[in-house]
Amino acid sequence: MSKLIRWGIASAGKISEDFVIALSTLPSTDHKVQAVAARSLERAQEFAKKHEIPTALGSYEALAKSGDVDVVYIGTLNPQHYEVAVLMLNNGKHVLCEKPLAMNKKQVEGILAAAKANKRFFMEAVWSRFFPSYQHVKELITTGKLGEVKDVEVNFGFPLEHVDRLQKRELGGGVVYDLGIYTIQASQWAFQEKPQKIESTGSLNTEGIDDDVSATLTYSGGRTARMRFSSKVKLSNTAVIKGTKGQVTLIDFWSPNKLIDIDGKEKEWLPPKGKHQTNYANSEAMRYEAEGVRQSILAGEVENKNVTYADSLLFAEIEDTIRKQIGVLNKFDEQ
Repeated sequence: MSKLIRWGIASAGKISEDFVIALSTLPSTDHKVQAVAARSLERAQEFAKKHEIPTALGSYEALAKSGDVDVVYIGTLNPQHYEVAVLMLNNGKHVLCEKPLAMNKKQVEGILAAAKANKRFFMEAVWSRFFPSYQHVKELITTGKLGEVKDVEVNFGFPLEHVDRLQKRELGGGVVYDLGIYTIQASQWAFQEKPQKIESTGSLNTEGIDDDVSATLTYSGGRTARMRFSSKVKLSNTAVIKGTKGQVTLIDFWSPNKLIDIDGKEKEWLPPKGKHQTNYANSEAMRYEAEGVRQSILAGEVENKNVTYADSLLFAEIEDTIRKQIGVLNKFDEQ
């Protein structure tokens, strides 16, 4: 059985480019980018030329039907995730879809139903969980070195007022989707259970889209995660996980090469650089999730233990609850 996994890339945008650059840091005997598809063939061709990809396609349908692609990475805008993921799965492709997986829990259920019906590997691309730092935190928790997790404090904020895809309704904007998914998944990584209560407040931009949200998630035994995510201000961007035996801090928690360990010392893991400069900081580290996907596919798994179907359903449920509490609904909620 070949160890090589052949990737197809759906969308020729910035995040897709970063994913391809991350793949270039892995052995070419393990990962090959075979094709890129965009809604504009010209765009796909430019992307393919720059990144030395054999095939450029002018539609997602063509990629879905491509015979020489094993797994598709979906880097489209949030509102397109659902239709593109279902299209790929129904055509027998394995799928790694960018987060937030979909616009609400109902759409997530639809995607997972397609994955199950077609017996394909499927994962929401919560890349953070594949970092050595996150795996180290998991080990601290599972071995009992941190004691019982009591408290998580996580903040994620940058001034992003001019980034349309966060601010505009038709582009699937809102901080719950783009930033909240990160704080929610970090909290769930620490507690590994469904929150019993969610309380949130937030402010909205002129389009009625959330731009600054604070939430408290309460778990069994009154343990809490407090989070804030904002597109208005820069925040500490750390996740502090406190247990009965100590605490650990993830620095730049959404893509942390560094943490402050339980002994108070800094630990660091640096990913290698790719062939090109990435659009976003530290995107080379998407290599960790890509390799996780490959390992799962080779093992015949349909989900990965780091981001399971159940995880994605719960993330969506928490996102939906917060959006409802702060008064941000969209056309997908009414369908």
